[in-house]
Parts: sequence; C-alpha cells; structure tokens
Amino acid sequence: MVSGTHAAYCSRRRPNRHDVTKNPQPTNLRSARNALRLGFVPQTDCAPLVMAEDLDLFRKYGLCVTLSRELGWATIRDKIIHRELDAAHAPVGTPFAATLGLGSIPCDCLTALVLNLHGNAITLSNDLSKAGVRDGVMLREEIVKTRRHKTFTFGVEFSSSSHNFLLRGWLAASGIHPDRDVRIVVMPPPQMVANLKAGHLDGFCAGEPWNSVAVQARAGSCVATSAELDPGHPEKVLMVRRDFARKSVKEHLALVAALLEACEFCDAPENRARIAATLARPGYVGAPVEALRRAFDGKFDFGHGPVRTVADFSVFHRHNANEPSGDKAAWVIEHLRSSGLCKDAATLNFSVGPQVFRADIFEKAARLRSSTPTRNENDTASEIQLAPA
Repeated sequence: MVSGTHAAYCSRRRPNRHDVTKNPQPTNLRSARNALRLGFVPQTDCAPLVMAEDLDLFRKYGLCVTLSRELGWATIRDKIIHRELDAAHAPVGTPFAATLGLGSIPCDCLTALVLNLHGNAITLSNDLSKAGVRDGVMLREEIVKTRRHKTFTFGVEFSSSSHNFLLRGWLAASGIHPDRDVRIVVMPPPQMVANLKAGHLDGFCAGEPWNSVAVQARAGSCVATSAELDPGHPEKVLMVRRDFARKSVKEHLALVAALLEACEFCDAPENRARIAATLARPGYVGAPVEALRRAFDGKFDFGHGPVRTVADFSVFHRHNANEPSGDKAAWVIEHLRSSGLCKDAATLNFSVGPQVFRADIFEKAARLRSSTPTRNENDTASEIQLAPA
C-alpha cells in the first residue's frame, strides 16, 4: 500500500502469501536508499504499475522501486525533466512533446513500453443531457442555438494526451471547430468530476474511472468511448529520460520487463476483481470498485439507456499492445501535427518516431520477460486470491 504519495519496495520487503513468483530473486540493482522513483496519476490505466508492486514483480526483477502518486500530467512531465522521477506512467504524446520542447523546456525522452490501448470516454454535463444532446451533431445544434450568450468549455487531461486528440476529432467530425466554437482546457483527471458538477465544465474527455464516477454521481452521461472512436489507439506509455535509458540499461530493461508481465496480468479476465480492489485503495486511485471494474469488463454504463458491453474498452497486453511500434509512433506524430501543438511541422517528421518509440529496447525487455517464469506450477489457487485491502 502506498503511504501518502510515496512508498518504496525492494528485496528487503517481506514477501506476502499472495506472491505469484517463487523463483530465486536476482541481485538487487539498487538499494532501498537509492530506489527507482516511478510516478503515476490516479486512474485505471496505472494498473500495471500498481499491480507490479502488489505482485512483487519489481522485486522479482531485482528492482527497488518508489511509487509516487501525482496529481496530473504536467507534474509527471516536469518531474521527469528535472530528475525528480526516473520513470513514469505518461500520456502517449508526452515523450515526443518533451523531446521537442512543446510546452516545456526540451528534454530528450523516450519510451520502450506502451502500457495500454483505449480506456477513455467523452462525458457531457447534465444540462447538455437534459437538452437532449447524445452525440456531436446534437451538440453542434446546441452550440449554434446558444452561441450569443455561452461558450461551451471541455476538459482534457493534457495537451499531448490522446484525450485532446480524441475530443478534437470527435468535435470536428460533427462540424464543430475545436479552437473557435468551444473552449478546451487542461485539467488533472481527478478534478474533472467536481468541475463538471460545479458547472465549470460542460464536458470532458478523460480516462476511466472518472467517466464512470461522473455517471455514478449523476453528474453527467457518456456519449462515446475511445475504443469506438479510434480503435487500436495507443494510450499511456512508460516515459523515461534518454540519459536514464543510456546510463541505467539493466535497470531500465528490468523495469520494462516487470511492467510487461504486469500488463499481461491486467489483461487476464480472472484477475479483474483483484485489480479493481487494489486500485480502489486510497493510496492508488481511491475510486469506488464499481467504477473501476467497468474499464476491465467493458460493461459500460453511459448514464442513459441500458448498460452496454464495449469490446476492448481497455487493452493492456493483447493485440500487440505493448510494443512501441512505428505505426503507434506515426499515430502520435499525426495527431501532434493536426492538433496544432507543433507550429513548425518540419521538426515533427516521421524520423523522430524511432528515436522516441524504442522498439529495440522493448524487444530486449520482452526477451528478459519470456526467460523469466510467471509463477511456479506448484502454486495453489489460494496463493493468488484477492489480497485484503
């Protein structure tokens, strides 16, 4: 359990009865005093980081790790740049943006692991729902109707996150200009629901569980999911500075391998209850279990009409999700361009892709992962049951 915002885990940590790995532990790559600092923002797709700790996977790969719960993505980016974090759960476009100095000082960053695909939704306020708005076309009609006395405001998690790209695309597809017809503001994910209820936002595009939390609180309703808007889109990555990857090769590979194993665990249906219960703890996401589980089973409550099953609502490992491949890099570059974040398109050409999305490092970590057994075949089912909160 994370205490406050920080907790360190390494080979000195007492093994618990829920360990899934009984193999001899490798030599520690760092001491507890000099633990790797790994940041995350509280939402459902931080699950691989949280479960890697809960399952003792960091220790399994010889790592001593400090998990650091952060409020939002600007904090994550700045702490990576200023070396307050060694690695972090980050929006897919952030390593590119940091490298190019888009919104921050330039800092060469990269990723060797995509943590997940999809996992987001667009939620609208109760006022819009009461006005009958259920899609972008209806929203456009409402914008035209109220243009003289209101500008609608929508929240996104970060300028270089998929949420910004997805929301802009959804608006544009219905003839709404994302820069002229509405106002888009950046807001930390945990603050979205409160601002929607207070009337400061008319809607938002965010990752789970915040859409489900809004629906459960009767603060809004959902109109689209990212799995349906842009099937296969990359979502979060493991972000590090380039110099960390160069100077701490073994640690970086071990970190990617541990999280890759955690991604596999997060995609297995039989693990959903344990993951949701773990994420619900106050030091991790701290949201209701009912809201957290929807991203895993895909039984999504839109807040209007019956609960609907959304195929592949969140993908943590299947469909080759984890490789930082060229097509995923191209998706990011295209959206950074179309969103207007990079004013000089010449600096954002496709040759940047392989420098930031490092499939070569991923392949080495995948080999390390495949050479390390998941668990002893003699382990009983009781040993991997849900741990008490």
